[in-house]
Amino acid sequence: MRATRETPGSQTSLREANRARIVNAVQQHGSLTQVELAGITGLSPASVSNIVKELTAAGVLDTSPSTRSGRRARLVTLARSLGLVGGVDFSARTLRVALADASLQIIASEELPLAPDHRADMGLHRAALLIQEMAASVGAEAGELLAVGVGVPAPVDVASGAVTSSGLLRGWDGAAVAAALTAALDVPVTVDNDANLGALAEARYGAGVGHDPVVYVRASHGLGGGIVLGGRVLHGRGGAAGEIGHVTIDENGPICRCGNRGCLETFVGATVLLGMLSASHGHLTLADVIARAHDGDPGCRRVLSDAGAHLGAAAANLANLVDPEVLVVGGRLADAGEILLGPLRAAVEQRTVPSEAGPPLVAVAEFGAEAELRGALAVALDHARAAGLLGVGA
Repeated sequence: MRATRETPGSQTSLREANRARIVNAVQQHGSLTQVELAGITGLSPASVSNIVKELTAAGVLDTSPSTRSGRRARLVTLARSLGLVGGVDFSARTLRVALADASLQIIASEELPLAPDHRADMGLHRAALLIQEMAASVGAEAGELLAVGVGVPAPVDVASGAVTSSGLLRGWDGAAVAAALTAALDVPVTVDNDANLGALAEARYGAGVGHDPVVYVRASHGLGGGIVLGGRVLHGRGGAAGEIGHVTIDENGPICRCGNRGCLETFVGATVLLGMLSASHGHLTLADVIARAHDGDPGCRRVLSDAGAHLGAAAANLANLVDPEVLVVGGRLADAGEILLGPLRAAVEQRTVPSEAGPPLVAVAEFGAEAELRGALAVALDHARAAGLLGVGA
């Protein structure tokens, strides 16, 4: 039986395929060492080393010295010349903006306070100016910014990039976010609910890696939630899937800003928590409450513990519908640690349907307050890749 031999053409195809595997791995996972690349791609360390050298010489990859587990290593990233993506995260009180390279390594970022009930046009104008200023500060050339991702704390029609809710984010009703920023920056803009972006970041790169489905809960000045199924964010009909802050936990409870009674947000929102302590503790910020709770203040500990129990009750309802492998908790309240997470975990264990798999794992968000911004950068890179703007591994 005659042995078959690879033709030069097939060898070239194999090498191109291996080059693409390495580029795709760096695009999907960010910066990696050559040892990590070998593990992810299944290629030998020698092959990875040779291909990385070729792609570095071609201007596709960059390498830099680093250390992993106390050992020297070469860190591999996509070359800056492939372009930049921008990320914008609007929260209730804060605007975060960042620029990242094609490996999602953040190269510039800024955080600014926002006035309560700020208007959409003012916020979007400020975000556009910040992106332009940051691009200039890092010496980006015209056309180097490829796409921008934006998160807002309200339901969004991802097809149009417009806010779909009324009353949930005052001053933003119907705001055409994508259209406004596209006009200002002359690049494609992708918009989603901020908690959806936090869920995406944690599912792809953070505490949810290796799990499916992933449910993410952001608990800060406001509450939000996101669901990732099969690697994709669940948006629902009008972009309101995962809005855990407006799950009813007491049908006779206080009136919520959405018009319903007894929403989770009326029990766990920052304004409510701080109001419970105003008579006994005076004026506090959310950070003050968390710090005092860690120092043993019984009133602050009780408020955060009760908040954890309420969050757990609502999260259990969501878990019974989605049956996630992991429930990731992010936002400022997650800084309370087990003071909040202990009661939350107990409520989830008590209220989820018993099964052989047991209740979902409860984990703290790996990216903390940056999760939503990381998700915004990720969807911007997704758009650039899908549109062929990166020029490699698309």
